Order: sequence, then structure tokens, then C-alpha cells
Amino acid sequence: MDVLKGGGRGALATVVRTSGSVPQPAGARLLLRPDDTTVGTVGGGAVEQAVLEALREARRTGQAQLLARDLGYDLGMCCGGRMEIFVEPVEGAPRLWLFGAGHIARPTAALARGAGFDVTVIDEREELNTGERFAGCARELVEPTGFLRARLLGDGDWLLIVTHDHRMDEELLELALQRRPRFIGLVGSQRKTFRLLQRISARLPSETLALDRVHAPVGLDIGAIGPDEIAISIVAELVALRRGRDAAAGARHMRAVDDARLQRLLRVEPAG
Repeated sequence: MDVLKGGGRGALATVVRTSGSVPQPAGARLLLRPDDTTVGTVGGGAVEQAVLEALREARRTGQAQLLARDLGYDLGMCCGGRMEIFVEPVEGAPRLWLFGAGHIARPTAALARGAGFDVTVIDEREELNTGERFAGCARELVEPTGFLRARLLGDGDWLLIVTHDHRMDEELLELALQRRPRFIGLVGSQRKTFRLLQRISARLPSETLALDRVHAPVGLDIGAIGPDEIAISIVAELVALRRGRDAAAGARHMRAVDDARLQRLLRVEPAG
């Protein structure tokens, strides 16, 4: 399915139940691609327009829903039957472009693959960018800035900059800002982030600085120390953002024992 290539999000409608006279039987499908083109049909006319609206909503929100429509009463169609149509988002594995093959990149790539990302590692250093170190990942043995300069990116693309060279980090960050992927992550301190963005802002027009997509320093604040812990914090942020959770406030514990509702349920009433 085209939608599943490149991490784009579309939506799929499937007729699950019908009664009376209807334009399509159960099993008919309509696919809405990320570029708004469609494949298939659920019957045309007013019912298809209603389904297209629901498909666009599912693509936008990532939420599924079940539509039930009386074709005559609800939509004014001559058929007069009834259709139930399941509408769901469909999304391929998001592409994670990992620039750098060093000590942080290795565990990050492995964790990101396990979390469902399609990982490509870009680094020209043959001794580091190996199949053994990055099992299951695509690899590009090329200079990272040249590679990024030649690519067109979109909402299915996630960029993570973890190179060994601050000058290269700056060049990659500047290029990434001009290509508007879904996510731009940069490993480093706040001081480094400030300095790089200050220099880049002097060269780029303000409308190019899509800072809402920049996560730097990348990762959730879990007190990570060392490459493996840093990788966990990075991939945790990727997952949170992919699932629509607000990670801006940092990591949050999910301790049910701290919930006031549970405290009320467990409260022992004094004997009367």
C-alpha cells in the first residue's frame, strides 16, 4: 500500500454492514492517501462525501470511528438502505534519518527500530557505520551534509543529529530547518543549542526557522547519563511525539497509587 511507504498518514474506510438497497456491499473500501487522492469507493454520491469528511478527520486526528448512515433519511439518497462504515487512520513506519554513527547513535538506532521506526544511519566512517553495529538499519556511507542537501523531506521524516563535529551539526541543523521534516532532534547542551540557532538565525529568514519542529537538546529529562540512557530518553521523546503526547513538560510518572480516585477507593471507613 502506497500509504505505508515513507511514513505518510492516510485513512481507510471499510463498509462493515449493510441493510436494504445500498450502492456497495460489505467489504467495499475507500482509501484516502496523504496527498488527498483516493483509491476505491464506498458508493459515490452523498455517502462518499460524508465518508471523505470522516477520512480527513481520521487522518488529521489519528482516531478511528464507526459511521452509521441511513442513506435516505440522513443523506437524501434514493437507495434508502443503511450502511455502517469503519473509518481508521493508516500509517507506515516513520523514517528516522540518523546523522552520525557514534556511541549514542548505536543504542538509539536499536531502540528506535524496536519502537517501529524505519532507521537509516548516515555517516561516511566505514569503521563505525557497519552492519554489525546497526543491524536491521539501512546505512549510507556518505558525508551527511551532502546527503541531506540532496533530499526532499516531509511529515513522514524524522531527523536526529548526533554527529562528532559541531560544525557539521550546525550545517545539518540549518539544512533541516529549510526542509521542514516532522521532527528535528539535536544532541548537545542548551548552550550549544543557543549558539547554533543564534548563528543560523543570522543567515536564514525568520519564516524559515520552524522552531516548533526542533527538539534540542533532544530527549526527555529523565536524568540520563551515558549513551544507553541517553538513547532511552531520545526514543521515549520520539514515541511520545508520534503518539500525540505532550512531552514538552518532561517525563511524567504513571503511578496509579498517587491518583486521588484510587485513594478514595482504598479508604477504609471506620466501623459504625
